[in-house]
Amino acid sequence: MRERRSEQERRHAREFERFVAGAAGRLLHTATLLTGEPTARPAPAAEELLLRALSRTYADWDRLRGDDPYAHTRQELAALFTHTARRHRRPRGGLLDRLSPQERLVLVLRFHEDVAEEQTAAQLGLPSERVHTLCLHALGELRSRRPGPAPFPAADSAPPTETETGTGTTPDLTAP
Repeated sequence: MRERRSEQERRHAREFERFVAGAAGRLLHTATLLTGEPTARPAPAAEELLLRALSRTYADWDRLRGDDPYAHTRQELAALFTHTARRHRRPRGGLLDRLSPQERLVLVLRFHEDVAEEQTAAQLGLPSERVHTLCLHALGELRSRRPGPAPFPAADSAPPTETETGTGTTPDLTAP
């Protein structure tokens, strides 16, 4: 019986290691966006947040049969971030650092993680209207503090893209 259990534990550990090897990069980028740290430098708060979320996922690994471990880890990441949001209020130079922690969380879930508005609302325990309002406010805040317009391109160059003109509907949260 003991051998059987240890073999099962080794199998679960290998499964978890494969999951982490495949998902850790994206999850770390998500955690970095949440904490407001710059992506170009080490992000100790994001690493700590991710480590705690992964440890919770590992503890629940046996109960995840059939469930998506990535979605579970993302939920743990969001829950841990919500409980520690006061630590992430001061600006750190990251892409979303000027937003409130709740606005960052909603934007990251909605646009970086592509979670539907209703699912985001249910996960955070907020009404859908509040999630929608937080998204609109955060996007407006990001757009209002953009650097000044770039000089006009030469006549023979290509027209600017939506991202360059600022008419796009969502920020590019995928760039490292």
